[in-house]
Amino acid sequence: MLARLGLRISAVFRATAPDPFVIAVLLTAAVIVASVVFTDYSVSESAAAWSADGGVWRFLSFGMQMCLILVTGHTLAASRPVRALITTMAKLPQSGRSAAALVLVAAAGLSLINWGLGLIGGALLARDTARSLRARGVPFHYPLLAAAGYAGFIVWHGGFSGTAPLKVSTVGEIADVLPIGVELDPIPITETILSPLNLVVTLGVIGIAAGLLTLMSPDDPDCVPAPDLEDKPISERGEDRSLFVRLLEDTPIVNWLLAAIIASWAWGFYFPAVGPSGLRSLTPNSVNLTMLLLGLLLHGSPRSYVRAVEDAASGCSGIILQFPLYAGIMGVMHSSGLTGKLAGAIASVASVDTLPVFTCLSAGVVNLFVPSGGGQWGVQGPIAIQSALDAGVDPAKIVMAVAYGDQLTNMLQPFWALPLLAITRIRARDIVGYTAVVMVAATVWTCLCLLIL
Repeated sequence: MLARLGLRISAVFRATAPDPFVIAVLLTAAVIVASVVFTDYSVSESAAAWSADGGVWRFLSFGMQMCLILVTGHTLAASRPVRALITTMAKLPQSGRSAAALVLVAAAGLSLINWGLGLIGGALLARDTARSLRARGVPFHYPLLAAAGYAGFIVWHGGFSGTAPLKVSTVGEIADVLPIGVELDPIPITETILSPLNLVVTLGVIGIAAGLLTLMSPDDPDCVPAPDLEDKPISERGEDRSLFVRLLEDTPIVNWLLAAIIASWAWGFYFPAVGPSGLRSLTPNSVNLTMLLLGLLLHGSPRSYVRAVEDAASGCSGIILQFPLYAGIMGVMHSSGLTGKLAGAIASVASVDTLPVFTCLSAGVVNLFVPSGGGQWGVQGPIAIQSALDAGVDPAKIVMAVAYGDQLTNMLQPFWALPLLAITRIRARDIVGYTAVVMVAATVWTCLCLLIL
């Protein structure tokens, strides 16, 4: 039954879902209309808020952070040791169903380390597993494998690159978001990412998602044939380089030099002589530096690393094109008060016990309009924290409620699927039917945990 349901939902999305850029433009228009209808903003005021520094240009710095998380995660996934591990894992499944479960669990594990690594690693594993199954003559449903690679992303915000928990881990990050007058002590990741609540939610979601994708594997797995999955040839630079240039480009010397500089920072950050480890106060910048260090060490030469970065940078095209549009949406919603009305209306009907659940659900709705963990936290974070302080709810729990809502509806919002779609050479409409089913089940589990724990 679930297999037929997944196929039907997937077929509906294949027939009706437009390109993510089209969705971004339509959402921009919808938010401007909503600001005129539900607030006292005029069209010209909404357009001004959209085009202001706090609108389309607001994500310039944050967009670069996200590009670097994607690029450093991608380059790490493309390194020889990681690719060898992915290739080995791709040969393990003996059926299409077990392949979907393996890809999901592996992608989720990588997403908990770094969301960029999870997106790219999950995509590479889905593609390589399909290649392995095809070579062995094992039937498989490629859209389901690709969906598994993306569905692992459903736990990213509870991992070590989760924006919301990282944005409350230091005084500086808190000051960037919360308005003057709202006081909040830094919340270490032991109370958010490493909390019992997050461990239970995350492990439960992974188990539920793996089970559902296994059950949704169709009886006729070849009903949607896989595309050509061969790698595109890599253009090589001419070999008219001098010995000195080859020594610099083809040996680890330069990589090790930069790695040594970053390592000196990393040692003091993670293992300080005095005070707690920086692991308790990770930020997007410290995560990026750490991923850069690992990538440099695992790539054998600057030439290898630069080539991987060039390949990874193509996956940033969606971020570059659509981030300004979503920043503009955020600007209109924030300036007009739409976000406050949306989150406030849900929070107003909540009790102390149900506030985290309503916060999670409202975050899921907001994420459809602002598909960025950092952007969403900038808009909804102050409201969520203020409501938690007013209601006497643990702010750390509310932070994770926002994080959960954001990650859950990513299964409907195709924005972050763009790099995976490029690698797997499949369309968003082919996978959203499956990820939507996973989202519904994971939402029920998450809300139950927020109520009980």
